[in-house]
Amino acid sequence: MDAKALAPGIQPGRLDKAVIEAGFADLHPRLDDHEALVAADRCYFCHDAPCTTACPTEIDIPLFIRQIATGTPEAAAKTILSQNILGGMCARVCPTETLCEEVCVRETAEGKPVEIGRLQRYATDTLMAEGVHPFEHDAPTGKRIAVVGAGPAGLSCAHRLAMMGHDVVLIDARAKPGGLNEYGIAAYKSTEGFAAREVEWLMQIGGITLQSGVALGRDVTLEALREEYDAVFLGMGLGGVNALGVAGDDKQGVDDAVEFIAELRQASDLAALPVGRDVVVIGGGMTAVDAAVQAKLLGALNVTIVYRRSRERMAASVYEQELAAAKGVRIICSASPVAVHGNGAVREIEFEFTGDDLTPTGERFRLPADQVFRAIGQTLRGDGLPELDGRKIAVDGTGRTSLPGIWAGGDCASGGDDLTVTAVAEGRDAAEDIHASLMG
Repeated sequence: MDAKALAPGIQPGRLDKAVIEAGFADLHPRLDDHEALVAADRCYFCHDAPCTTACPTEIDIPLFIRQIATGTPEAAAKTILSQNILGGMCARVCPTETLCEEVCVRETAEGKPVEIGRLQRYATDTLMAEGVHPFEHDAPTGKRIAVVGAGPAGLSCAHRLAMMGHDVVLIDARAKPGGLNEYGIAAYKSTEGFAAREVEWLMQIGGITLQSGVALGRDVTLEALREEYDAVFLGMGLGGVNALGVAGDDKQGVDDAVEFIAELRQASDLAALPVGRDVVVIGGGMTAVDAAVQAKLLGALNVTIVYRRSRERMAASVYEQELAAAKGVRIICSASPVAVHGNGAVREIEFEFTGDDLTPTGERFRLPADQVFRAIGQTLRGDGLPELDGRKIAVDGTGRTSLPGIWAGGDCASGGDDLTVTAVAEGRDAAEDIHASLMG
């Protein structure tokens, strides 16, 4: 084994560049035309299809698969995009194995569902490759709406509002739009700059002005937006990361998983990214898996995910867990961190096993670690926000908040399940309600 792989500490270049590039290749390459026809032919085109009901954006799945089967993928794409304007990204990152494909009749009968996610990607990629945008900006209404956050919820809301003729100003704190699609998803799930290309394609609708590098609370206040615009949609996600809250969690080498993923997604040379030899990721969701797998692909020798509850209660799907295991990531459950050890920089992290109710058992163990990633959830940041429900903005079924003229959706809003596809649905539905409210 190469000495670089065994070297302690956080270092770049643990693997050859070619090996890293191969590891970060597209996880599920696009189907070719023949493969798509074969996959579509497995669909029963069910009436009252359970897959459509299971889709948070309620895409007519049997219809778009039939359109693929009849050789019209562009029509299939419009069927998808009319319900989910970010259908291309959702086809790549949506946990279809626990949503539409889980309830597929083929899955129930044979244990192998129709490949709905890959068929969705085939259709949307076909349309985007042709440079076609199938929607138009309606006649101007004279209304102006501010959308805060250019992530999935904000982009979905902005596009639907533009379709209905409103002028939209899309405000985002980061340098690039896309939110988690651009900064927070594993690089092997969204290759070749797809997130940026999808936003560029979406903006072809017209009527949307993007203001990057503008943060709510720092550069503009919610009150000022309420005065200037006819309505405001908040879709800025969650800016803060929960702390471990244990002794030594401020040591060098203890970092946020979301920042690690963001840095990786924006890197021009993955081989130049430093990673530890012994990496521990604390958490049980998609972010934890994405961080752990990518650390392994960068050349970390030992990567371990530690989750405080049982394996069955991990937010990451069984597929994601199995993906991590296949890449060499170890998963330890029912254990909580109690201390980070090291002289300035982390060297070990100590855990205690817990029962189903998180009661400590008294049995402790230590893992060597020169890099620890926190993936234990994020928190909402901001002052002067609408009324909260717990740690998020309280909303009703259409996204209305406690403040008149203010709607919210996505990760910053209560309810939902922190999925890209759910955020898209919430942004779309809020836009419909905003339109109804403004137009009477």
